Amino acid sequence: MNSAETGHSNIFHFNIPGSSGKPITGDLRLPDSQTPVPLLIFIHGFKGFKDWGHFNAIAETICNNGIAVLKFNFSHNGTTPENLTDFADLEAFGNNTFTFELNDLGAVIDFCFEADWKNRIDGNNLFLLGHSRGGGAAILKAGTDERIKKAVTWAGVSDYESRVNPPDLEQWKTAGVVYQRNARTGQDMPLYFTLHTDFYKNQSILDIAAALKKNQKPLLLVHGTNDESVLPAEAEAMKKWYPAAQLELIEGANHTFGGSHPFSATELPAHTREAIEKTLKFLNKTV
Repeated sequence: MNSAETGHSNIFHFNIPGSSGKPITGDLRLPDSQTPVPLLIFIHGFKGFKDWGHFNAIAETICNNGIAVLKFNFSHNGTTPENLTDFADLEAFGNNTFTFELNDLGAVIDFCFEADWKNRIDGNNLFLLGHSRGGGAAILKAGTDERIKKAVTWAGVSDYESRVNPPDLEQWKTAGVVYQRNARTGQDMPLYFTLHTDFYKNQSILDIAAALKKNQKPLLLVHGTNDESVLPAEAEAMKKWYPAAQLELIEGANHTFGGSHPFSATELPAHTREAIEKTLKFLNKTV
């Protein structure tokens, strides 16, 4: 179901079924246009959510440049329809897997061709933009879904395997769960060992390097040189695996391109504006 937000006729909200019965919540920004417009689907990363920090302002800026923007919460990202900016469902967060995320993304793409506003979208110009871990999902889905024409990563990860093999792997396996402290909220967020086992069970479809080596889609890799969470070397590795990819390093930018949560500034950070400019230039090239 979807409905226009009061006072913002171009913003629509939706709630659709996701993995393992959990809901996917999302919103769509549509520019004023008499003809169908391209659509960019934004994919958040680990411990992220669709309304984090400056994500809404980023979506507004891209929408104001003639591209519809859809943002959504993965079904197991820890938020709920009633708590869109809080990790109110830590059990769901702990049970999240990479395959859940790919399945959720597929459900969102399918929904775009069924929603009330489907005729206002140009289905031949469908793009993905993934931040951090969401960048991995963007690359994997673009490689297998012909409906996706271009993909963009911002601070994207180059692999999942290293992230399910931490130094305390044996302890994680024995206990079945590890906890990560969320410095912003003070919550101890669980990660169940199913994240590890799911990766190896589905490794053939979760191998980002292999997907890139087979990729035929236009790909833009945007990365900050001061990224403290996903090192620029990961973007450089992806460029090596897929030489046709366009790599854009933003000097001095961190993992969130200057954004933070909550975000109350009246202007987007300079590094975010630069990332948007590079993204729009890439997306507006002839498909």
